Amino acid sequence: MVQEKNIKEIQFDDALGERYLAYALSTIMSRSLPDVRDGLKPVHRRLLYAMLQLKLDPKTGFKKCARIVGDVIGKFHPHGELSVYDALARMAQSFSSRYPLVDGQGNFGSIDGDSQAAMRYTEARLTDYATLLLNDINNDTINFRPTYDNSDEEPTLLPSAVPNILANGAEGIAVGMATSIPPHNLVELCDAILHLIKHPNAHIESLLKFVKGPDLPTGGTIVEPFDSILKSYETGRGSFRLRATWEKETLDRNQYRIVVSEIPYQVQKRVLIEKMAALFSAKKLPYLESFQDMSAEDIRLVLIPKSRNIPAESIMESLFKCTDLEVRVQLNMNVLDANSSPQVMNLKQVLESFIAHRHVIVKRRLQHRLGNIDHRLEILAGLLITFLNLDEVIRIIREEDEPKTIMMKKWKLTDLQAESILNTRLRALRKLEELAIQKENAELMSEKKEIKSILANESKLLEVIAEEIKKIRTQYSKHPLGKRKTSITAAPAFEVINLDSFTEKEPITIICSDMGWLRTMRGHNLENIRYKDGDKQGYIIEGLSTDKVLFFSNYGKFYALSADKISRGKGDGDPIRLVFDLQADENILTMFKYIPEEKFLLASSDGKGFIIQAQDVLAQTRSGKHVMSVAGPEARVCAKLTGTLAVTVGENRRLLVFDLSEVPMMKKGRGVSLQKFKQGKLVDLKIIKDEQDFAKLMGGTSKNLEMWKGKRGGQGRLVLGKLWVDK
Repeated sequence: MVQEKNIKEIQFDDALGERYLAYALSTIMSRSLPDVRDGLKPVHRRLLYAMLQLKLDPKTGFKKCARIVGDVIGKFHPHGELSVYDALARMAQSFSSRYPLVDGQGNFGSIDGDSQAAMRYTEARLTDYATLLLNDINNDTINFRPTYDNSDEEPTLLPSAVPNILANGAEGIAVGMATSIPPHNLVELCDAILHLIKHPNAHIESLLKFVKGPDLPTGGTIVEPFDSILKSYETGRGSFRLRATWEKETLDRNQYRIVVSEIPYQVQKRVLIEKMAALFSAKKLPYLESFQDMSAEDIRLVLIPKSRNIPAESIMESLFKCTDLEVRVQLNMNVLDANSSPQVMNLKQVLESFIAHRHVIVKRRLQHRLGNIDHRLEILAGLLITFLNLDEVIRIIREEDEPKTIMMKKWKLTDLQAESILNTRLRALRKLEELAIQKENAELMSEKKEIKSILANESKLLEVIAEEIKKIRTQYSKHPLGKRKTSITAAPAFEVINLDSFTEKEPITIICSDMGWLRTMRGHNLENIRYKDGDKQGYIIEGLSTDKVLFFSNYGKFYALSADKISRGKGDGDPIRLVFDLQADENILTMFKYIPEEKFLLASSDGKGFIIQAQDVLAQTRSGKHVMSVAGPEARVCAKLTGTLAVTVGENRRLLVFDLSEVPMMKKGRGVSLQKFKQGKLVDLKIIKDEQDFAKLMGGTSKNLEMWKGKRGGQGRLVLGKLWVDK
């Protein structure tokens, strides 16, 4: 039974906050954000270390991935095996990793989006690139910590000799923060590091002479101005427009076809083709005759244009706009620094962090080597004493009961030296061995002097780091992976194809009945219009098949639809509630033909309103565009500005005429007061030009326009006669 003295009373929100904070920190530091020094998350670090322990270097054979994953989750990473295997597979995918860390044998997935085979069927080993991250790990270059069950040790960091955080990039989502770093070219990064070592005060703009931008494993073309790229690397946040790589292939009779050879990074080819097929079926790609996937190991998407007169550049610009042939690659260099604190770094800070990391690694490696040299020199000094006093040493070993103690006392040997003498084999007592020991002793003394001079001089230490970077640069400048895959250019100046040009232009009548049935009829013959039983005329527009139609609802929303997409024929058409995503109590108030330069006056039932341009209300989706804020009241009127005066009338039969110049133009909102009401609401609003229009509106009962004029927001005057709103 729990004793009462062990029970503490704390506030629930304090307990919850403390535990959530612990969870958030664990997610940030142990799962989601990479370390800026080796560019790895714990799961990747543990995978590479487990493969190193299994001796899976590039020159040895493969081992089953199930064995590797088993070692990782058993020794270091107590998480689900599928998550570990997914991380392993991604490190082996050439279309996901710019410089794969794992050499996979078997099915590790495809760019189509196919998943990898089960881990019992696949095998893996380390790549040459991965060994650059693991070199010197056994030379006391990094710290180790106990594993989760204290049964073993694991590295807290890898001694990475390459800036892997930029070379392979990283992605992760933590609690309240995320990281997204695209891959870069290793040769360019090496050049930038060498420049930064030589010029520590270099600006980011000068570093971009070497690091041109992201270099993605699937290639593609980045179309981004230099100023935008510079700003992204200066702040550590930004994005890059990435397009598929394509070329125009000329055919017979002046025909041509477009061949896409590289698709954007992390876009699954199968999903891309499915989306293009859906657009093609919906007739949203009228400029294409057909397209087909002819890919084998390489990407090859063939696009056949409908007409040879359409420029290939315009077709691709249109496809870039409506498909994933163009995407945005995000840059958010949110990483863990040397103190395991998350922060967003710019390009220079990331490279400086790597140089500082290599400074620590090289220094610790040299100190470790210095310790090994001192250890060996101590042994060699004892062996030289043996050769100088060989007969006496042999006598002591043969005749004395405690030869070790006697030798230590006689020649002032250390315990290590005495033990080494006793462990020396007889065959090693030849004259040639004495010469070899003297030579080794001299070489080690020279190396010790050189190491001490490097450790005492920061410039020499940086020279060592620079030489190692130069070797890596030379190695990868000749390697197939070292060649830049992603080109960087300015966007070509070609316009997107106007889809209306592919629609047959003919006169039509657009009909929306009182019950909300929407259809079109060929021509402008209004005598042939028929409605369902119980239905009647609602709104009718005479236009062309290439027109767009605007609809305004009592929710303050505008909807838009191309006339050629409206049902045509002798039937009743389609219910407008199926054409748009209308709410249960949402109703269409009016319908207009879209003319960009036109303006509308919007008014709500509480007498508020504003002017808006038609080009600002064009909706792109079925859910419409919310323009007028109508929380309590509802939208009541949308009137074209065909005049300069507005006439408003309320339920209290008060009428007001005011000048439209008093009403502001807005893009969205609630608007200003058009007419105030103590009781009732706004019933209707009309736009007029002059006194003649007003007289016509009033049915000839009043021609004196001046007596009804007032300032916007007034209450108006009471109308005793009949109004146009009276039923």
